[in-house]
Amino acid sequence: MSLLLRSLPAVALRARRAFSSVSASASSSETLSVPAPAQPSSSSADTNLYSLEWVSRTAFCGELSEPDVGRRVRLCGWVALHRVHGGLTFLSLRDHTGIVQVTTLPDDFPEAHSVVNDLRLEYVIAVEGVVRLRPIESINKKMKTGFIEVAAEHVHVLNAVRSKLPFLVTTADDAKDSTKEEIRLRYRCLDLRRPHMSSNIMLRHRVVKLIRRYLEDVHGFVEIETPILSRSTPEGARDYLVPSRIQPGTFYALPQSPQLFKQMLMVSGFDKYYQIARCFRDEDLRADRQPEFTQLDMEMAFTPLEDMLKLNEDLIRKVFREIKGVELPNPFPRLTYSEAMSRYGSDRPDMRFDVELKDVISLLTCLTVLLSFVLACAKSYSNSALKKGDIYNEAIKSGAKGLPFLKVSNDGTLEGIPALVSSLDTTGQNHLLKQLSADSGDLILFAVGNHASVNKILDRLRLHVAHELGLIDPSKHSILWVTDFPMFEWNDFEERLENILVHQPCIILSPPPNPDDMKDLASARALAYDMVYNGVEIGGGSLRIFKREVQEKVLEIVGISREQPNSNVNLTLHAGRNAHQAIYPVGATTLHTADIHTAHLKYSMKRTEASFRSDGHTSR
Repeated sequence: MSLLLRSLPAVALRARRAFSSVSASASSSETLSVPAPAQPSSSSADTNLYSLEWVSRTAFCGELSEPDVGRRVRLCGWVALHRVHGGLTFLSLRDHTGIVQVTTLPDDFPEAHSVVNDLRLEYVIAVEGVVRLRPIESINKKMKTGFIEVAAEHVHVLNAVRSKLPFLVTTADDAKDSTKEEIRLRYRCLDLRRPHMSSNIMLRHRVVKLIRRYLEDVHGFVEIETPILSRSTPEGARDYLVPSRIQPGTFYALPQSPQLFKQMLMVSGFDKYYQIARCFRDEDLRADRQPEFTQLDMEMAFTPLEDMLKLNEDLIRKVFREIKGVELPNPFPRLTYSEAMSRYGSDRPDMRFDVELKDVISLLTCLTVLLSFVLACAKSYSNSALKKGDIYNEAIKSGAKGLPFLKVSNDGTLEGIPALVSSLDTTGQNHLLKQLSADSGDLILFAVGNHASVNKILDRLRLHVAHELGLIDPSKHSILWVTDFPMFEWNDFEERLENILVHQPCIILSPPPNPDDMKDLASARALAYDMVYNGVEIGGGSLRIFKREVQEKVLEIVGISREQPNSNVNLTLHAGRNAHQAIYPVGATTLHTADIHTAHLKYSMKRTEASFRSDGHTSR
């Protein structure tokens, strides 16, 4: 270890003994001396200003407990709370393990009591004292160390806070965080000192550690780092470019994902690859998008689809069980893409609440596509709210031109939009109520249009109403696979089919079609899969095409001829491309936020990844 000393005033730097000897095993302070020319003598206060002291602690704040009663300890940390009560001064001392209460004994140790009285929040101090039980009336069962306290005998200020703190570091668990993000980023060291933020980072560490041990020790994966500075490859977003100093006018591109490199590794013969990969995408910021993030990336050779799904189910179950004590279902439920869209209007459905879409076009034949869902909440929304309130505005934001609705009155009749009511006779109303399983007091919301727009509208309304009415149980965990995605979709602007899952088939990322659909590739289903947790896509992948004839047919469908030059295609298809498949980003990108059981499972690891940035582009 080295210490660089710049041109300080010529003084002697020496270490004073901070405390009296407490035990034979306590290590002494280090001493550093610098020769200095003769100079006028200075006061002891000036000398102390430049004294450096290294204090060895003998215990950690958050690890003390009742078995430690009577033990003499030396603690170091930050003053989290400071209060005076009944002639005694108390403070809460915080380090990386937690918080412990420190009390003073003014009669026995007046010097320590005087020092503690002058302390302020976030002072860095060292405390020597004896662990003792708290009085019965002072026990705090909410604290891990709530049954004990440390009676201070010596207190030494290592560093003082000379200015007002921009925000409190230690707050009550239920306190609402009202500090602006710009302030938190400006004072990031204080922000990361907060228990909530530090626990986020430690949670991420535990998750990544568990993932590495599971993949390497149980399944024999090899972690391989791939280049960060590379050539640009077409993917789903814009590249970040880095100019080359050596070759002016040329640029490196930061990787949006390791796709091309892991394909090369598979073709090279590496059987099981994984990486905690850094990715960079130049796209607009959203709750689940930011310039840089981390994902767990893996690829396996000669592995059937079911084996890949089982491996990742076992991995996620292990993470939830060991990190949060939550048992996930075995096996995970599955929905096909078609089922998910028809029942929930989304390919990443949140199934923690039982509200499904119903097709009622057969009862209202005057309309093209009509879907609806039923809510037992007719009294929760007035007619005016449904016509111009928040729920109406939510429908408009999703692309609807209005919000058709019906309410089931107490006598079983329908009321609401006149055009809908008048289009149904008594028999039609009865059939509608029966098909929707609607009863008195229920509200029926409709959306009209093509399938894509109707699904988008009702998916957004379904989630909006569920959050507004408290239909989602936060203690529930909904995880499932969505499979059988359509391989192609029609691009109206370019008037051609394009790969719905990967918009750059020339890099050989296209998932293969289902074998049952080989005769009609234009309407084929892909051998691809997404893992969805509480309405958030936390991972996805596919098998890879390994036969040149099939890949050429896929390229032909999306309008790329076999003669079109593409080194990536030629490299892998003409070099003995093997059968393999991938999944991304299950695990690392996925598993982090303040709590692993929240609906924001995917996003917060990206936030934590960026927690050391201070350029204003990070998210909480």
